[in-house]
Amino acid sequence: MTDKKTDNTEMEKAKQMTTVAIIEYVENAVVIKTILKKSSGNVSIMSVDTGEGLNERTSPFDTFVQVIDGKADLVISEKLYPLKTGDSIIIPAHASNLVKPDVRFKMLQTVLKSGYDI
Repeated sequence: MTDKKTDNTEMEKAKQMTTVAIIEYVENAVVIKTILKKSSGNVSIMSVDTGEGLNERTSPFDTFVQVIDGKADLVISEKLYPLKTGDSIIIPAHASNLVKPDVRFKMLQTVLKSGYDI
């Protein structure tokens, strides 16, 4: 059973950090840490242990995803996108998506809650 741990506290500003080291792997768990959280969107980082996964979801906002360690298969609107360290993709607003990891991985996620494009 997946154990999900979430820390919604923003990280300290004006402090240098190494992105991949912000979060650690936890056995049999998905761990999510907020980097920035604003009304216009948020940036978070997550680690997913081997054998764990994320439920299919749909967001009303565009979401930028970058794998920063490991690899995972991302399914967007039933199309498979294999991602590895350094790869990124934008999940369109209102598109169903599912993350299916084969091995543990870390991912940076940026959600933009903007209004209408001008």
